[in-house]
Order: sequence, then C-alpha cells, then structure tokens
Amino acid sequence: MNERTAARGRGQEQQLSRPGVRMRMPRGGRLFLATCLGSLAVLVLYYQSIGKPEPSVGTGSRPEKSRRSPLQTLYSGDQLQLLADQKSLQGRRELLEQACLSHTKKRRLLSPEDLKHLIVDDKHSLIYCYVPKVACTNWKRVIMVLTSDGRYTEPLAIPANEAHVAGNLRTLSEFSVPQINRRLRSYLKFVFVREPFERLVSAYRNKFTLSYNTAFHKRYGTKIIRRHRTQPDPEALKKGNDVTFQEFVQYLVDPRTQREEPFNEHWESVQSLCHPCLIHYDVVGKYETLEPDAHAVLSLAGVEDMLQFPTSGKSTRTDGNMAARYFKHISPYYQKRLFNLYRMDFLLFNYSTPEYLRT
Repeated sequence: MNERTAARGRGQEQQLSRPGVRMRMPRGGRLFLATCLGSLAVLVLYYQSIGKPEPSVGTGSRPEKSRRSPLQTLYSGDQLQLLADQKSLQGRRELLEQACLSHTKKRRLLSPEDLKHLIVDDKHSLIYCYVPKVACTNWKRVIMVLTSDGRYTEPLAIPANEAHVAGNLRTLSEFSVPQINRRLRSYLKFVFVREPFERLVSAYRNKFTLSYNTAFHKRYGTKIIRRHRTQPDPEALKKGNDVTFQEFVQYLVDPRTQREEPFNEHWESVQSLCHPCLIHYDVVGKYETLEPDAHAVLSLAGVEDMLQFPTSGKSTRTDGNMAARYFKHISPYYQKRLFNLYRMDFLLFNYSTPEYLRT
C-alpha cells in the first residue's frame, strides 16, 4: 500500500464505523412497517472507506477463518505477484475517485432496485456489478461455478441463457439493509467497463441485426420504426427486425424515450447501472484488457489455480474500430447528442473522446 492509500485509509477510519448503507427511518421509528411497505430508500455513503477491511460476513456456511478475504489481499500489498496488476487497478480507482469528485456534486438515495445488478458471492466475499456487453455472460458463468458447491466446474459448459436466468445468482437487492451494509464494507467489489460507443454498437448489432432476437425486435424495433421511419411498410411495423443504426440513435436521444421508461440494460450507461460514484469499486476492470484484469480478480479471490476466465468460445471482441464504422453515417448533430448521453461513462472510466466524432 502506497503512502497516499495509507493516508486515505487513516483519514477515513472514523467513517468505517458508520454503516455503508442507511435507511431513511420514518418518524416514530417504525422501521419494520416502513420496510414492509417498501417505502424506505437505501443511502450508500459516498466512496465507502476500505482503508481497514472488515472480516468476512458470516453467511451460515463453513467458516474459513484462516483465509484472507479478497479485500484484505488487495489492500495488504504483501503479495508481490499481484504488484503489477495492483498498480494498474489502483490507478483506475484513483482516476474514478477524482472524476467522481470533479463531476458529481450531490449524494443521492439508492433503492433496492438500484442494487439488482450487483451479484453477490458470499463464499468468496465478492460483489460483481454486471454490465451487459462487457463479458457479463462469462462473468456470471464464473460466479455460478464459484457458488455452485461443485455442481458446475467449467464456465463454458453452462449455457449462456442459463447464466442469465433470474434466481441462479443472488443480487445485493435481495438482502436486508444491515446485510447490504456489511457486504459493501467487507467484500471486494468489482466492475468491468468498456469504451461506451463500442459497447453501444455491440448492443445494437446483437439485439437488432441477429434474426433470433425476435423479443427485442417486437419490444423495441417496432416502436423505433413506428416513431423514426418515414412511411414504414406494414411488414417492418409488424416485425421490427430491420432497425438501422441511425434509427436506433434517434430513439436513444429522443427525450420521449426515457420519459416513457428507463433504458434497457444493454444500452443503459454504466453510471446508471452500477452507481460508481456512490459505491466504492475496489477493482475496475476493462474489456480492452479483459484477460489480465479477470486474472487479477480471480487471484485476489484465491481461485486462479482452480478456475480460469473463459477466453474461448463465441465472442464479440473486435478490433476497437467497430464504432467508427457505424458512426460514419451519423450526423454531427446526433453524434453530439449521443455523446452527451454517455459523457459520464467516458469521464469516469478515463476513455478519450473518439477521434471520429464530428461534434
């Protein structure tokens, strides 16, 4: 641990004694009643302190007193083999922290609904915020292996659709507020991100250009064509299976879209899915350096010898220029409006403004 990290930890020891998540209690202290009514909100303290990691939370499983938690391993700084990875990860944490301080002014309240993307592995003291189109299928497979008690042994043997079945993995939103607090303070929290427009184009290609995604064509494609295509033919209005990227962009920047309903998770911003300025992520991995970053997480969890992150199988990895080809046909007006939608993801995760943008 360098001097800066140590100083930050010492300066925040007092904050460690406070809960990481608080509920706004109604007058009269009727916490139970308010909880049942679902009227309470969860307040996650801005950048929860991790200068002095707490012991792992008791979960009813076999105690592992001798095992260091991933959080303790990361901040102890005594594993030389992780030194290079830790330097990169520490740099990203610090950049994210500075960006949050510079670009966010207010704390906000988080509801349990906001925590549905945070997957919990109690056995290995991990919390993973999944972001669609950033290798989240393989990360869910990995966590299914880690939490299955031997039922699964190989991530790629798990069908992709099974990895996304609700209930196969626990999310932070399923726990009580005290349980949420303890996990946020003592578990290693990680997220993987991707260049925002590369992720957006990947989502478009997957959901609107592949014939098997009929649910997305019906749910979103028909609406996009009806609203943004001049004189659409009846077949397109019925099937919604030939949405162009330009029509998709028009749909995203249309003010009516988010007034009617939240963005689908596949094109929602990472800021809105994972709340990185309210929840302190110990590891920020990147899609562009997926393999070494994933190995670092598995090493921190102490499972690198029994499990490797999948690097084979069907993948959407590209040469990094996919978005440039698609944006070539988008006008500067729409490019600028789209960039404003995802501006915070560019800033928070240190992605440069794309050179191909004509704003």
